[in-house]
Amino acid sequence: MKINVGFEIVYDCPQPTPMILALSIHYSRVSDLLRPDHLVINPPVPIKAYRDGFGNWCSRIVAPKGEVRLWTDTIVNDPGTPDQYDRAAQQHQVHDLPEDTLVYLLGSRYCETDRLSETAWSLFGNAPTGWARVQAICDFVHGHVQFGYEHARPTKTAWETFNERQGVCRDFAHLAVTFCRCVNIPARYCTGYLGDIGVPPSASPMDFSGWFEAFVGGQWYTFDARNNVPRIGRVLIARGRDAADVAISTTFGPNTLKSFRVWTDEVKS
Repeated sequence: MKINVGFEIVYDCPQPTPMILALSIHYSRVSDLLRPDHLVINPPVPIKAYRDGFGNWCSRIVAPKGEVRLWTDTIVNDPGTPDQYDRAAQQHQVHDLPEDTLVYLLGSRYCETDRLSETAWSLFGNAPTGWARVQAICDFVHGHVQFGYEHARPTKTAWETFNERQGVCRDFAHLAVTFCRCVNIPARYCTGYLGDIGVPPSASPMDFSGWFEAFVGGQWYTFDARNNVPRIGRVLIARGRDAADVAISTTFGPNTLKSFRVWTDEVKS
């Protein structure tokens, strides 16, 4: 299938403002693009691109004073299959894990493993290991946390989500990631496009989505505690320890978000 994805974001800056933007589709999906997802900025400014420590493509700009519009639109080839799963995937002993997964066992800005370790072991210590344990974590988070955009807060952590029992997709992901790390399963946060393909359409405005990946059975698998079912049409933008590593924009100065629009729609043939 083909999926049309893109965004339009407008900021108002009272002065020239440096920004780091993580808005490019992940390099692992570049071969699926039918046209480049070039970032268009109006008014035009120079763009410096680089790859961060997690392999994500990032852009650096200095937004001019006044309104600045960020935009892209592209079409992605997608297999149209649900998220891959393997219920037989086994959990690795920590001493057997590849070195590049170890950072995803550690606490991070939004994932306080120290505060939730005892809770995680009490909830999931007797669950089967491997894939089944990650799924048990997703089942718990999905049932424990109430979804609602009105519950969004940029500073909300996994500990706060656990206690408040409310949040948006990134909060579901942060809590599940934290529980996985607490029980020695590497887990990393993901952000990208996820439309209503193969499911009833949502009345909520489209947004970038947050999910996570867990390392079991010798590879990374996609999990989604918010939806808690395999979905079709994920288009990855970035991965990191948590949302702090994959913020769509990091701004170094005051600004106002004037407009935010995301689209991801199946292209009907």
